[in-house]
Amino acid sequence: MNEQTAPSPRRGARGRGRRPADEVRADVLRAVGELLMEEGLGGLSFERVARLSGASKTTLHKWWPSRGALALDGYFHAVEPALDFPDTGDVRADLLAQLRSFVRVMTRTPGGRILTQLIGEAQTDTELSAAYRGLYSSQRRALAAERLLRAQEVGQIRPEVDVRVLIDQLWGAVYHRLLIPDEPVTEEFAAALVGNLLDGVGPR
Repeated sequence: MNEQTAPSPRRGARGRGRRPADEVRADVLRAVGELLMEEGLGGLSFERVARLSGASKTTLHKWWPSRGALALDGYFHAVEPALDFPDTGDVRADLLAQLRSFVRVMTRTPGGRILTQLIGEAQTDTELSAAYRGLYSSQRRALAAERLLRAQEVGQIRPEVDVRVLIDQLWGAVYHRLLIPDEPVTEEFAAALVGNLLDGVGPR
């Protein structure tokens, strides 16, 4: 699939002609991510993204059925590098590193506010809700499950443990504090979650 557009203002003049679809998509996602991180969800519109990326509104609506779905895709690509899941061979160290990175994105960048706004809009936007499950939450869960399963294979987690429940216990607790901010989301909180989970809370 190719896209007939004007030259992208972010890439400079290229002359007339078609731009490859993957290049158009990359420009769109970059423009969306920058808008979200600079202005939040309120500043995002198909018109602004089309102008900044050089893509047509027709193409944007064809690829993303709603503003929320477009915002989520741009958000995911903006934060993805910071949320990579390490594998050093030490599952405790890797869980701590990933959760601390997640907490930093959620509390020290606009990422936390944007994510809670997207979750809120997903309650009434069915396209966004489907995109959230398919693009963001399922992929984040898959990365965590893959790392935890490797730890299980080498004996760092008991074989009978359901790693899906571990994911809910760790990241679900962070999301709970983000959405219901009775208590702060801190790196110390992340460390306590990992410690309680791996060490247990019963008497010794």
